[in-house]
Amino acid sequence: MLGRSPESSASFRNSDCFRKYFRKNMTPGWVASRAGFCHHRRTAMATADVVVVGGGANGTSTAFHLTRLGVRNVVLLERHWLAAGATGKSGSLVRMHYTNEHESRLAFESLKVFQGFHAEVGGDCGFEPVGFVQLVGRSYADQLRRNVAMQQRIGIKTELVSPEDLPRLLPGVTMDDVGGAAWEPESGYADPNATAFAFAAAAARAGARIETGREVTRVVVEGGRVVAVETQGGRIATPVVVLVPGAWARPLLEPLGLDFGLLPYRVQIAIFRWPPGMARGHPVVIDAVHKSWMRPEGSAGTLIGVELGAGHADPDRYNESVDPEYVAHCRERLSARFPAFASATMRGGWAGMIMMSPDGRPIIDRIRSIDGLYVMLGDSGTSFKTSPAIGRCLAEWIVEGRSHTVDLTPFRATRFAEGQPWIDESNYGRERLTISR
Repeated sequence: MLGRSPESSASFRNSDCFRKYFRKNMTPGWVASRAGFCHHRRTAMATADVVVVGGGANGTSTAFHLTRLGVRNVVLLERHWLAAGATGKSGSLVRMHYTNEHESRLAFESLKVFQGFHAEVGGDCGFEPVGFVQLVGRSYADQLRRNVAMQQRIGIKTELVSPEDLPRLLPGVTMDDVGGAAWEPESGYADPNATAFAFAAAAARAGARIETGREVTRVVVEGGRVVAVETQGGRIATPVVVLVPGAWARPLLEPLGLDFGLLPYRVQIAIFRWPPGMARGHPVVIDAVHKSWMRPEGSAGTLIGVELGAGHADPDRYNESVDPEYVAHCRERLSARFPAFASATMRGGWAGMIMMSPDGRPIIDRIRSIDGLYVMLGDSGTSFKTSPAIGRCLAEWIVEGRSHTVDLTPFRATRFAEGQPWIDESNYGRERLTISR
């Protein structure tokens, strides 16, 4: 059985967010012991009850929830450092407005965790409940009404807002092309790095081993069952593997004969400083008319993402900087909705990788052909906000035989082979968006 990680780990890769997070959230004794985190060093053959592959928000949430359900011999393996992939580059919106009930339920259950994060998980996830506004065009007002009614039915606090009342929530907004809006007063955004680190730290406190810098190269299957994972530092025997590797999924899936049509995409985010005269502070906004989203960043900035039909990219060889052309598009879309941003100063940006499924919805499933293999794949740029519930659902499935929190059937991996890709009848004109939102 695996115990806690060593007290010291000289080769641990410290990142700025790691140091900042642990200074803020961990007790002095916990900092000294690295909170059960270790940068990998070669060890003898090890065993685990469950191995989680991937150190983003969904992987760390899964590890945390496994320990909450009593699994102590959990090992999480991350090829780089925690939140190194899509999580760390996420726009980290926390909202419940989806055009289908299943993702709205995941987001609703996750919101409860974000709201009570310190008590339930420990530490600080950086949740800022600034509210959320969904904007749609004139031809989608009926779809918006149906979606809001569905969300209200399952308990989400949301309401329709007329275009005439919109300036109350969004001062300075241009609304000539807006057909309707929905308002979620309890939603907002969080800190994706802090969230992943807090989940990992809580899992480690409960006995899980969190290893960064340890890449899984193969899931070992014998007789149709998971028996181990191979890593650059040796084999770990285990009967259960949870694959949550983000854009790095295909090299692990292909040797198993699994092909779900996943493709990695490079997506970007730009930052603008608030222009003179703009009201300080604003809620999170998804603008379905201009295919964009925005949220506050710090005390005087706004993050924005715009749908441009992102291209495929190699997750191991991509430009992490924001493109000048993308910044120009962001300014154009942002100022079309908020004219004051036409003269806003660009303050930076970045690019990250997401893994898209063929229908733009995650795959969360137990792989029927391989006993002991569970997956959360094809995040499609929208799974940070649902990571608390996804981790809980996977843990329930592994430990208790089924997910009790949310029914995961719609997220099954077999839907493509069945000829039943996910289609939302009440979408707002674009079913599959290649932006982190």
